[in-house]
Amino acid sequence: MNAFRKTLIAGCVTAASFAPAAHAEKFFGGSSISILHSNQYQGVEFDAGGDGGMEYEATYFTFENVTAHDWGGTFFFIDRDQPHGDLEGTDEVYGEFAPTLSGSWLTGQDLSFGPVKDVMLAGQYEFGGGTEVNNYMTGFGLAWDVPGFNYFNTAFYYVNNSEISDDWQTTVTWGVPFNVGPALFLVDGYIDWSTSASDHESEFQFTPQIKLDVSNFWGEPGVLYAGVEYQYWNNKYGLDDTLIDTQSSVSALVKFHF
Repeated sequence: MNAFRKTLIAGCVTAASFAPAAHAEKFFGGSSISILHSNQYQGVEFDAGGDGGMEYEATYFTFENVTAHDWGGTFFFIDRDQPHGDLEGTDEVYGEFAPTLSGSWLTGQDLSFGPVKDVMLAGQYEFGGGTEVNNYMTGFGLAWDVPGFNYFNTAFYYVNNSEISDDWQTTVTWGVPFNVGPALFLVDGYIDWSTSASDHESEFQFTPQIKLDVSNFWGEPGVLYAGVEYQYWNNKYGLDDTLIDTQSSVSALVKFHF
């Protein structure tokens, strides 16, 4: 079963190579580098009284790459956190790779219905972090047609965790632009909810970003953004409040696309 999950993730990417080149179309592709900084992140600290966790300051450097094709798409990111103060020198690297495979492309049939544009096979690989995880996620996703949104997607995964018991995860991602006079803004982000198991709690993350398109003011929209990220993270890392508090952090953000 584990081999099947790994094969499905790889297959979501490699399946496109079986299509004739003339029938494969790339809609979008791009990369970005982000810098985030906050003094409101939550770290692990045991408290026998049931009020664990500690607040710390850190800077995150993130590289992202996203592609969209007629056969599906890929999303990859890797980030490095640099804690400050007492935690300086405890840097960690963490990343995720998430491919999708369009059901409409795979079957040759239009699978849209109602507000749903497509049904997708979905996979994700998570790696690194403090415990050097190697988690494999497999499932399916729905691409929704929501007025005003650039995209709105939901995905449902079975998670084969390397360090803790397996669980299930639901993910929602979105991106919606708007303007205030000549100023262009983008609100995007994700929600992750995963189930509990015998050795960990259920997790909930809500992480939106609101960004001003700074480069639009000199005629190059979509290149340089500045804004803030808010993150609400209950039972961070699947730990309860004897080890970590719920994180409610605001981070300053700069993002450069290329």
